[in-house]
Amino acid sequence: MVRGGGVVKSERDDTPVLITEAAPSYEDEYAARKRKYLTMMLLRLPCLILAAIFHDTWWLALGFVAVSIPLPWIAVLVANDRPARKAEDVNRYRREPTAIEGEHHPVIDG
Repeated sequence: MVRGGGVVKSERDDTPVLITEAAPSYEDEYAARKRKYLTMMLLRLPCLILAAIFHDTWWLALGFVAVSIPLPWIAVLVANDRPARKAEDVNRYRREPTAIEGEHHPVIDG
């Protein structure tokens, strides 16, 4: 048994615990929206390249071009839309009601 005022080393998990229903920070949300926009805009590039490759098959090239036309509009809509609020069941402390007396007690008339 060691006595004295030594340094106590504990193996703690330093990850934060959810104590509120706070939304993600604006910076995190903005970064996620930028990733969505970039991903959707990068999907347009293969469509246009495939349309150029299949230029001899006009209907296939036209299909790739038709798919690539609404992608910028959809990317802007998705990037500018805030994510929906999560319906989380937050663990909250609920105090049990206490009573001074029990349910049934004898009454003495005197």
